[in-house]
Amino acid sequence: MNNDKDLTQRGAENEVKGKAREAKGAIRDNVGDLTGNQSQELKGKGERLAGKAQQKVGEAQRKLDENV
Repeated sequence: MNNDKDLTQRGAENEVKGKAREAKGAIRDNVGDLTGNQSQELKGKGERLAGKAQQKVGEAQRKLDENV
């Protein structure tokens, strides 16, 4: 983590990275579903959840910086 960035910038980065991670997970989940690969499907679901969590962290960082 780069300490030179304020919370708003880090929050925005986390939101974007989280959305990308969620999209990657959705693709992996769908590929796993289409190919019948349950392992890939579950990994995709996990990645989607991790992406959503990262987005929420980013939102919280931005809101915290706005309120300080």
